[in-house]
Amino acid sequence: MSATPEPSCIVAGDTVAWRKVLPAYPASEGWVLAYALINAARRIDITSSAAGADHQVNLQPSTTAGYVADAYEWVAVVTRAGERHTVGRGQMRVQPDLMAASAHDGRTSARKALDAVNAAMETYGNKAYLQSYQIAGRSQSFRSPSEFMAFRSQLMAEVRREEMAGRLAAGMGGANMVGVRFNTR
Repeated sequence: MSATPEPSCIVAGDTVAWRKVLPAYPASEGWVLAYALINAARRIDITSSAAGADHQVNLQPSTTAGYVADAYEWVAVVTRAGERHTVGRGQMRVQPDLMAASAHDGRTSARKALDAVNAAMETYGNKAYLQSYQIAGRSQSFRSPSEFMAFRSQLMAEVRREEMAGRLAAGMGGANMVGVRFNTR
């Protein structure tokens, strides 16, 4: 069986498997491959099993069901008899298990913050900047209307970038692209 790369996305509750080939650190010689997925709030540890000389990761649905949906940075290390070597790093996203959910807010942090800022503008009008906010898990206050509006503009730009990335990932092309056709006579 050939190597498969680490997934960039895991869905909580799904079966997930990949195989890592490390010729310098074969599992058949006692090397153990382990992964740590980590972010500011939590850590997920994953250990591979030997598949001949290769390292096989098999995650069962009962294991991934406990994974909290979020973005993580991962590191892969091999160890043997007190030796340790880093063999990879990257990013991975855990998506929620929508089959197990009774409700889901799929908005990004930037979208949630922008919605909160817009709601404050509707509620408080031109005095919105005077309020103190809990936005995206952190407290935010502003000294002036221009500071408030600059923050709103920053959020709007971030949401546009996220929406553009989503459109491109879905194969829909960029929203700011214009199609042109030339007819020759």
